Amino acid sequence: MNYLEQHFGLAGRTALVTGGSSGIGRAVAHALAGAGAHVVLMARREEPLKEAAEEINSLGRRADWVGADLGDRDALRAAADRVTEAYGEPDILVTSAGINLRPPLDELSEQDWDLTMAVNLDAPFLLGQRFGPRMAERGWGRIVHLASQQSIRAFGNSGAYGVSKAAICGLTRSQAEAWAPYGVCVNAIAPGFVRTPLSEPAFSVPGRAEELAARTMAGRNGEAEDCAGAAVFLAGDAARYVNGQTLFVDGGFSVH
Repeated sequence: MNYLEQHFGLAGRTALVTGGSSGIGRAVAHALAGAGAHVVLMARREEPLKEAAEEINSLGRRADWVGADLGDRDALRAAADRVTEAYGEPDILVTSAGINLRPPLDELSEQDWDLTMAVNLDAPFLLGQRFGPRMAERGWGRIVHLASQQSIRAFGNSGAYGVSKAAICGLTRSQAEAWAPYGVCVNAIAPGFVRTPLSEPAFSVPGRAEELAARTMAGRNGEAEDCAGAAVFLAGDAARYVNGQTLFVDGGFSVH
């Protein structure tokens, strides 16, 4: 086994990727599969899930899918059970599914708040509770959460979304503290301003994309694939001493 295979290869690993049917989750799923992992995609809509899995399989890699409404706790638990029954316990968990409801704060309803927290925070917590202890029992595991620029700053009506993404960084640290002694590494990726179906409303605001690109050091906004390599790193043995961190993949946006 060469150096890259030993430290970055994921052959023999199973990765569960929520939100794996679109955007950053889809790019990450492709990357993990390319590194050798069997990826299982989880999201709400079945047709995009099927399409994403078929696309990965057409490249000679292995992908399956399980549909679930991540905002429904009972449905999420049932879907997690289906994953393990069909494909075994995942070695890698990536929580990329998210919802982005950001009206002005004084217009934010309790329903908006509850739904945002259910998908963006509760689901990563519940999946961590389901799979993290079992990873610890086996002595190896990786959990990678998707954070945000709004984990550390407020702009663009951060609202409930910003709160949920700040909390994701706290959850990352708490899970790392709990399971790091047993070989489980828990970290988060904070993308820059990336064009995805979730961020399309922001891109549609005239001048917004150009304004945010100018705030980066790289001089451009992100693409979903920009986060893929970071996910492969955090999912493999190369990251065995990286724990509780939020890695900003943002072209320098967060420090400029």
